[in-house]
Amino acid sequence: MTALLETRAVWQRFGGLVANSDVSIKVERGEIVGLIGPNGAGKSTLFNLIAGALPPTQGSIWFDGEDVTRLPAAERCERGIGRTFQVVKSFETMTVIDNVIVGALVRNTVMKVARRKAHEVLEFCGLGARADVLASDLIPSEKRRLEVARALATEPKLLLLDECLTGLTPIEAQKGVELVRKVRDTGVTILMVEHVMEIVMPLVDRAIVLDLGKVLVEGKPTDVVRDPKVITAYLGDRHAVGA
Repeated sequence: MTALLETRAVWQRFGGLVANSDVSIKVERGEIVGLIGPNGAGKSTLFNLIAGALPPTQGSIWFDGEDVTRLPAAERCERGIGRTFQVVKSFETMTVIDNVIVGALVRNTVMKVARRKAHEVLEFCGLGARADVLASDLIPSEKRRLEVARALATEPKLLLLDECLTGLTPIEAQKGVELVRKVRDTGVTILMVEHVMEIVMPLVDRAIVLDLGKVLVEGKPTDVVRDPKVITAYLGDRHAVGA
């Protein structure tokens, strides 16, 4: 069976800056994969390439057995790629339910059906009681959940989570981890960018480390955190074996 997502020798250049350099990764169906690395490693750029926010300079992106390299973001969403944003992009002057209806309308053009779907997703994400509140009135952890809810309403096969646990308290982050696991249990594959290593490593099945735009190493989290190259590039000495 083909991988759900595959990038093949992807490059992204912005003038003289190389953001992604010959990146080839695969995400298998049903996995939670963590994309990690220091600031400037090229993680967000790669996310934008996968989601269709911009085309790669070179290389190709395959989703569910199809070359989607030149498809715009909206068409990729229709094919099953959903995403959240590092900087929350909720519609602040709209209610929580209306924010999620926007996502649901990708699959359900009948408003009554879209509204029912949106309510289901909000309940799933723990925001059912906040449906009629303005998005601007949510606390930061709820806004992160709203991002996830709106993406889930598009009924994705692959969910791209861009730092959805960043800036949360330990308790909020733990609830976020539980939500990510719940999403995977429904059959959705997850690729997540995250900085909070202590939270991510127990959560993901596999970790891919980017550094200076290239894949530095990939593998099981327990192996990745012990890799000397990763410790040097990103994790710091406190993560070294025996620390």
